Amino acid sequence: MQQAQRADPQDFERVLSSMCTQPHPEARTAAERFLVTNPGDPGTYETVATLEDDAVELLGAVAGLDDPAGYVTSGGTEANIQAVRIARNRAETDDPNVVAPATCHFSFRKAAELLGVELRTAPLDGHRADVDAMAELVDADTVCVVGVAGSTEYGTVDPIPAIADLAASVDALCHVDAAWGGFYLPFTDHEWNFDHAAVDTLTIDPHKAGQAAMPAGGLLARSPALLDTLAIDTPYLESTSQITLTGTRSGAGVASAVAAMEALWPTGYREESERAMDNARWLADALDSRGHDVIGPELPLVAANLSVPMTDELRDRGWRVSKTGSGELRVVCMPHVTRSMLRSFVADLDWY
Repeated sequence: MQQAQRADPQDFERVLSSMCTQPHPEARTAAERFLVTNPGDPGTYETVATLEDDAVELLGAVAGLDDPAGYVTSGGTEANIQAVRIARNRAETDDPNVVAPATCHFSFRKAAELLGVELRTAPLDGHRADVDAMAELVDADTVCVVGVAGSTEYGTVDPIPAIADLAASVDALCHVDAAWGGFYLPFTDHEWNFDHAAVDTLTIDPHKAGQAAMPAGGLLARSPALLDTLAIDTPYLESTSQITLTGTRSGAGVASAVAAMEALWPTGYREESERAMDNARWLADALDSRGHDVIGPELPLVAANLSVPMTDELRDRGWRVSKTGSGELRVVCMPHVTRSMLRSFVADLDWY
């Protein structure tokens, strides 16, 4: 068995499937400094609790919300589960359901199972939400309607304003999952955030394109009252209640999120977004010119239906690639992905 102190982590030189990336140097330093603090006990760890307030304010700036409520989660899965929990807890029904497009992240299936909520998924219009199909699924027991702003398989963005209107029509909450897309979307023309629509809650992950150290997700809410539905009494702590799911959390994610956003918002993120999109378009053109059917890029993610299945062969050559549920090759052009990497990848594709 390999001893942990002698093991080397996966490097990023051939990682093309991950929606996480190398943290910004300042984020890495901040994570190390706050590794043993616990924002789940703000009465004891006051400094990191203040940093969490800063993180929420910065995430609000990214997501178009002037006075945000929220906290730093372990990732998009926790944030999505908590959003469904908020919607369930505030609703007056014994038979709650959540309506989402078929592109919704698998964390919503976890949420439905954990929380006793029915998940209804609507068929798509292409690779994004079909609001008319979603409208056929909502009813008086619908507690939440979900939109995806940067799907994990194809990088597509749903029509969030129309989804928010649909949620309002049945007095349900509107939740947007922008876990991956949230740090790219501010530099596009998409309407996806609190400033564009009556969004109630939103998932956005600093540990993805935000370049914070893992784990550092984010849950934002339009008002603190929404988070109050999550509050649990904490009698042995100095704070009297807690809204988070995990309780004890390392302050590393909180501190690194603040450090990354202070270093990169907005200019650095804009530059990274433009570079990532340039790389994604280059790859899409390269694959298209070789006769592969390409989907995207809408955000810096390219899916391609290769003429010959090559995923196993590419992994044998060291590439970390994945497939969509329909079997297309999926490449995510994260900040660590360079043009040189993509040229080498295409050269290996040509070898087959």
